[in-house]
Amino acid sequence: MKLQKLFAIVTVVSLVTSAGSLALAQAKGEKERPALRSPVVHDDGRVTVSLIAPKAEAVSIASGELQTLLGADALKLAKNDDGVWTATIGPLEPGIYDYGLNVDGLRITDPLSTHVMGNRTGSRGYLDVPGRDGKPRIDEWQDVPHGAVTRHWYPSKAAGRRRSVHVYTPPGYAQSPESYPVVYLLHGSGDDDRHWSALGQANVIADNLLAAGRAVPAVVVMPEGHPAGGPSSAPRESEERKNYSRNNRKLFADDLLGDVIPLVEANYRVKRDRESRAIVGLSMGGQQALDVGLNNLDKFAYVGSFSGAASDLDAAHAKLSADPESFNRGLKVFWIGVGKDDFLLNANREFTTKLKELGVKHDYEETAGAHTWSVWRRYWADFLPKLFR
Repeated sequence: MKLQKLFAIVTVVSLVTSAGSLALAQAKGEKERPALRSPVVHDDGRVTVSLIAPKAEAVSIASGELQTLLGADALKLAKNDDGVWTATIGPLEPGIYDYGLNVDGLRITDPLSTHVMGNRTGSRGYLDVPGRDGKPRIDEWQDVPHGAVTRHWYPSKAAGRRRSVHVYTPPGYAQSPESYPVVYLLHGSGDDDRHWSALGQANVIADNLLAAGRAVPAVVVMPEGHPAGGPSSAPRESEERKNYSRNNRKLFADDLLGDVIPLVEANYRVKRDRESRAIVGLSMGGQQALDVGLNNLDKFAYVGSFSGAASDLDAAHAKLSADPESFNRGLKVFWIGVGKDDFLLNANREFTTKLKELGVKHDYEETAGAHTWSVWRRYWADFLPKLFR
């Protein structure tokens, strides 16, 4: 462990020293390298990634998603005589892709990129390949009316501390006197309430769907999913991790029902009947949506799960088993989706098999893809048009 830490420190110092040496050389009038940008997205969908690291031995693009698409060899960078590493990959299909750089075994975000943000496990970077031939992606900023996203801080009684929630209001909200239905949209375990708008493009997708007449205008509430302060760093199947998840899920339900919903209904023009409320989430948020939604049919008529952790839902299973017909009468939409390469595929299959055995009506889709934002953006674009019809 000490050697690993020393190796990481030496590698980072090497990168910083290299950048400093470059600046010093330029100040002395020595050979000047051309200014670098990274990543550079070309018109044909190819992407060039660069890094100044003269002392590095090996550099590659670190991205499970890109490795699946292109193979590991295509992600290796080559070094020129100036110590600049470069690779051009693709062409890639239009989309947003997570990526970092692996420098002699140390994963870093691209230091030249502006598309970097933090999450609960560190930092993450991404590259954005726009649509081509005048056909923008559904999750791409377009010249249409836009809503607003506001970060709202509040004192959480359930958590005993200040927490935040991001709230999207649709185009025209400020000028309209009407009240809107509301969607509670939940994130995964590594992220927070910023990520559905920052990486998931939830507001952009909603704007584009509304402009196309494909969705009903709604307020979208994106709460923070870790009132217990996690996530747990314990192994996924350990009892410590499971106990944290159960405790966090209970606190989250208390926070959502006792703090967030009252906050939204006191500060935003939203409808307050169950037929005007939906709850949906991804991964950990999918589990939370199933747990809160299925245990509170008096509050939600729409429930969805994207690649959800569809296990350890004893209370929901008990209610489903006791009276499946009440769910069939009460739920207007019950939608579950998961990628065929997702590590949670079997958990979702087992859960939906149980629903079938009980006769609980639901829609279930297995699609291409793994546990990635590219899948969840597509699910959000498919799910939102199903609501409040």
